Amino acid sequence: MLSLPPSVRIFLCLIPTDMRRSFDGLANMATEVCGSSPFSGHLFVFCNRRQDRIKILYWDVDGYALWYKRLEKGTFRFPKGGEGRLEMNAEDLWGMLSGIDLQSARRQKRYRRPEAG
Repeated sequence: MLSLPPSVRIFLCLIPTDMRRSFDGLANMATEVCGSSPFSGHLFVFCNRRQDRIKILYWDVDGYALWYKRLEKGTFRFPKGGEGRLEMNAEDLWGMLSGIDLQSARRQKRYRRPEAG
């Protein structure tokens, strides 16, 4: 299970990404597509067209860090359609990385504190 501070936001880039992109190329996409600064400490999640590879970019204390996963079999269930970004929580990211299709999963009602601002 991912354990992230509540201040960390997770953005999915809904545009298929060329996995050959470097740190700077992904940081540029985070700014242009997700509309957030890659220096913010938030996680930026990118997936390729075949949906069998995923990269997560974030700013660590003194530089970019990149987490990369390639599936040997199967695909990630990235949300279909749309341009731009989608924000998700750590539980949903963990589920997606574990092979759960979030669109068909049924979530029980839970209290969610309203966001400030």
